[in-house]
Amino acid sequence: MAKILVIDDEKAIRNSLKDILEYEKHEVTLVEDGLTGIKELEENEYDIVLCDIKMPGIDGIEVLEKVNEKEINVRFIMISGHGTVDTAVGAIKKGAFDFIEKPLDLNRLLITIKNADEIGKLVSETYTLKKKVSKKYEMVGKSDAIKQIKEMVDKVATTEARVLITGENGTGKELVAHRLHEKSNRSNQPFVEVNCAAIPSELIESELFGHEKGSFTSADKQRTGKFEQANGGIIFLDEIGDMSLSAQAKVLRALQENKISRVGSDKQIKVDVRVIAATNKNIKEEIAAKRFREDLYHRISVILIHVPSLNERSEDIPILAEHFMKTISKENGSAQLKFESNAIKELQKINWTGNIREFRNVIERLFILCDEKITANDVKLYAHPIGR
Repeated sequence: MAKILVIDDEKAIRNSLKDILEYEKHEVTLVEDGLTGIKELEENEYDIVLCDIKMPGIDGIEVLEKVNEKEINVRFIMISGHGTVDTAVGAIKKGAFDFIEKPLDLNRLLITIKNADEIGKLVSETYTLKKKVSKKYEMVGKSDAIKQIKEMVDKVATTEARVLITGENGTGKELVAHRLHEKSNRSNQPFVEVNCAAIPSELIESELFGHEKGSFTSADKQRTGKFEQANGGIIFLDEIGDMSLSAQAKVLRALQENKISRVGSDKQIKVDVRVIAATNKNIKEEIAAKRFREDLYHRISVILIHVPSLNERSEDIPILAEHFMKTISKENGSAQLKFESNAIKELQKINWTGNIREFRNVIERLFILCDEKITANDVKLYAHPIGR
């Protein structure tokens, strides 16, 4: 049941609401003025507030505004014996969940509370899921390079600029893409990821733009492509340097016209997508070798972000080691192992050709094979393939 705060200057109404709501198994707290109500909301968590509008001191609308300013997550149901349509509309515009006139209709009140509670739970679940996703794609590190990337992402995320992320395999280019999405104005819209290197060249156009039934041998039904799926949101073209020239031409046209055509169809479909691309290749060398279109490069590289290798930011290794140890131990339901200082130094000596991906695998290996503390000898023994 819901935890409810009642703010009303009339004692009889406060007590009546308390009796009714506690009978319905809700937990109820009563206060008699707006300032006390705000203080109560600052100090304790509530699901729902029943707030009178006409009160001495600050009125209910002012309470609602001040609580919104403090970004306290709670649903407000405004109540008043002097309500008008304008008052109700004004309260809703300012963020109230609903408005109910006095004398209160008991059935309507209970239904409104039930709806507010259910929506509140959905909002909380969504927030929790978003936090989990955000944590999964967290960019860990305090090196100057990582700080600069975060600053750049925060600066460009809310624009519509296309971004090209470069860096070696395993450096975390997808983390930059997810952070851009999370902080963008499209964060509540789809984030569709396409690994261009993993899709055969003959299927990449179908994957990106979809196809009509019968457009090729195995096309037994119509298919929606990734650009359509990402409509309103962001499409992340990972390893775009591996895309075929014919697919590049179609992507270029889609970016120029904001329209796509499914394979086997001349019909143009309007799409609104922001493109983020990534590659581990030197695109300028690919252009010189005529494997990548220069005009497409200029379309996708309004903003360039380079993710350094782990070897270039070895000062982040202590933080990354602790981060992955915490994550891995939580996944396995076991206690974290401690790193001796010499073990960290030994990790910093390694040439991490596989970057963050390889580093995480080594931390997981140490977690499995070591006891309580991880020593420099453990790192020497287990950081490389067993038996080598």
